[in-house]
Amino acid sequence: MRSFLFVPGDSARKFNRAREGAADALILDLEDSVATDQKNAARGITQDMLSAERGAQTLFVRVNAFDSGRTLGDLAAVMPHRPDGIVLPKCAGAADVTQLSLYLDAFEAAAGHEVGAARIVGVATETAQSVFGLGSYQDASQRLLGIMWGGEDLAASLGATENNVDGVFTGPFVLARNLCLMGAAAAGIMAIDTVSTRIKDLDLVEMEARAARRDGFGAKAVIHPSHVDIVNRAFTPTDAEVEWAERVVAAFQDDPQAGVVTINGRMIDKPHERAAQKILAALRR
Repeated sequence: MRSFLFVPGDSARKFNRAREGAADALILDLEDSVATDQKNAARGITQDMLSAERGAQTLFVRVNAFDSGRTLGDLAAVMPHRPDGIVLPKCAGAADVTQLSLYLDAFEAAAGHEVGAARIVGVATETAQSVFGLGSYQDASQRLLGIMWGGEDLAASLGATENNVDGVFTGPFVLARNLCLMGAAAAGIMAIDTVSTRIKDLDLVEMEARAARRDGFGAKAVIHPSHVDIVNRAFTPTDAEVEWAERVVAAFQDDPQAGVVTINGRMIDKPHERAAQKILAALRR
């Protein structure tokens, strides 16, 4: 998966439009994009979305955070309809992932579904406390697909007046981004870059997406359909990258005991092989 497109959980119209697009995953949102007085209605509309004929897109549901008192009700509404995964906002660390995983075990068992089928994505930088939990995700749950960083709620948590200047994130938010990336790498899960809130600035979207992939993020979240193709292109390996990766992998397959091989006069070692494997794995996602 390269692109995760948020879709308001109370908008069948936006869902139908999103299904026609190229986003790899849709996140049906019961949290921030739904007004408080529409949250109960949104559960029913999201049920209908999940019950619609499935296409190739992966369907996640972002439930309301644990401290909202709505999480279990959201899960009770959507889990019988087999979402591919649950996005947990304001995820403070491994303990929250473990708690959500236990809830999912119970709901899947009660519905007679395969236990463990639904994956988890944690939005892992929305509070100051959560930033300190970014190193805790290793072995949190077999369900954990990845963690996503976000800067909007974090700004409120910090008391910041803004999180960027002219589209460039300021220091505290760059720190949260980078720690999310490192926490995901340490846990062996996907790091997902945050959304670009400047809807019409497509050059900025491309810049953010290319920087995210360059640095090691596996995907980017988006909030507008016009961003999807840009993000997909940025996270798709180029022909030159694929050719290099195939040559590196083939060289080590030809000499499995080698710690170093030479390609075009350049020394290639095991870290290069791991990088090549990641490039080829991205083609199979």
